Amino acid sequence: MSLSPTATEVLFAIGAGKQVVAVDDQSTYPAEAPRTQLSGFKPNVEAITQQNPDLVVVAADLNDVVGGLTAVKIPVLLLPTAKALDDAYAQWTLLGKATGQVAQADDLVVRTRDAIKKVVDTTPAKPLKYYHELGPDLFTATSGTFVGRVYALFGLQNVADPANTPAADGFPQLGQQALFQANPDLIFLADTKCCAQTVETVRARPQWSTLTAVQRNNIVALDDDIASRWGPRIVDLVNQVSAAVKRAAG
Repeated sequence: MSLSPTATEVLFAIGAGKQVVAVDDQSTYPAEAPRTQLSGFKPNVEAITQQNPDLVVVAADLNDVVGGLTAVKIPVLLLPTAKALDDAYAQWTLLGKATGQVAQADDLVVRTRDAIKKVVDTTPAKPLKYYHELGPDLFTATSGTFVGRVYALFGLQNVADPANTPAADGFPQLGQQALFQANPDLIFLADTKCCAQTVETVRARPQWSTLTAVQRNNIVALDDDIASRWGPRIVDLVNQVSAAVKRAAG
């Protein structure tokens, strides 16, 4: 059982989909995943045990789910948010070992690593400034986060870094004045699903037409899920960033 959307994607990508008896309500991909009303944010041990899983994969130990499942002798694999690509690859390998899909997991890691390297190597490294939007209230992600490190592969400069604090832990809220002073060359929207943000809604924001990214049409609408997970679809994100960099640098 998977209570982690990222783990769900990986399990199906390594050929372990048929072993998955249930997934949480946020596991939106792939479509064939056995989605339930189970919550990964508020896991309920009793509801989980009703699925009779041999193993439960979680992204965080919320509601003492690890202790609760351990008490009823159900193994738990805790795979927290990856900080870098190597962390993600290590987790995919662990899932392969846990499900008996070792070769498939190893192959996925190699294919993903090679695909990302090919894209990065064929993209011009430009010190462009970017803003990654998590919500129209200007919450964002810094270079120290997983997605921030993906952008860093292309030599991009994150306008959110000066706003980070220990409390924000990589996800600060920018002030509009600070954003305007930074004047990003690229804007990436990771709030298209959650908050219905589009290129058009950004253009319509008061005074945003003065930003370089808006003036040059360098606004990129991302899939929220892909941009927030550390599964194999990260290659799709890398390709989108590459295309944006090439366009902005052209």
